[in-house]
Amino acid sequence: MLLSAKRPVNWGCYCVVIIPVCSAFLICFSASQNGRFSYGYASSLGKRASMEDFYETRIESVDGQLIGLFGVFDGHGGAKVAEYVKHNLFSHLLRHPKFMSDTKVAIDDSYKSTDSEFLESDSTQNQCGSTASTAVLVGDRLFVANVGDSRAIICRAGNAVPVSKDHKPDQTDERQRIEEAGGFVMWAGTWRVGGVLAVSRAFGDKLLKQYVVVDPEIQEEIVDESLEFLILASDGLWDVVSNEEAVDMTRSIQDPEEAAKRLLQEAYKRESSDNITCVVVRFFHGQGSSGPA
Repeated sequence: MLLSAKRPVNWGCYCVVIIPVCSAFLICFSASQNGRFSYGYASSLGKRASMEDFYETRIESVDGQLIGLFGVFDGHGGAKVAEYVKHNLFSHLLRHPKFMSDTKVAIDDSYKSTDSEFLESDSTQNQCGSTASTAVLVGDRLFVANVGDSRAIICRAGNAVPVSKDHKPDQTDERQRIEEAGGFVMWAGTWRVGGVLAVSRAFGDKLLKQYVVVDPEIQEEIVDESLEFLILASDGLWDVVSNEEAVDMTRSIQDPEEAAKRLLQEAYKRESSDNITCVVVRFFHGQGSSGPA
């Protein structure tokens, strides 16, 4: 199964490549933006029979400011919710009246409104949902938000720094929240909400919505000379590659598409059993900085 890349606006340059890899298919992409940053992604079925990972990259101009939006969405119980979030979350965010003045509030509202609209539009009782790991670049500020167990890390001054927290039902705070809402967590191969779901926050999951909330945790980072790159990825990567290993593999590769491919191929080599999707954003600093041409 092939995923289709949606072209962001105002590209500096771009390249899209689809090649067979690992007995499945890999879709790759790279682009650069005015010497400030470049980004690329790679996504593959991996060892799964169907694709439930989605991703989105968009470059927009708001009030004369260049805005970068990047996201990884990992569906469960089907691809429907992840695909919906891909197509709607960033559109809601860009339309939010406080997007520029209070970006954190806008992100929080947009996660919740996207979830509410999907649940209202979905007449089925299917138990399906999606994680989200997103990064929004506004000037020299980077806002990272997540629900579920897709993950975001940055490399700052050579060090791997997690900028999101996996939402798992056995975490003390998550388990307490679920139980206080009247739910329960039990072991069923892994710790699961209601014995069903292995993440404690997600889009969708209508039948568990009382316990599986869509409240994003949001972290703000300053884009300065110490910030080298950002990695967003689904758990198909993080199940088999540590934060530190991901940074070590990426740091020497200047082309973010090549870095994303390297991460994906390493996860497959290590027997990841899931779909694998990676987005890499590399930052450039100083007057002489320029991204790949």
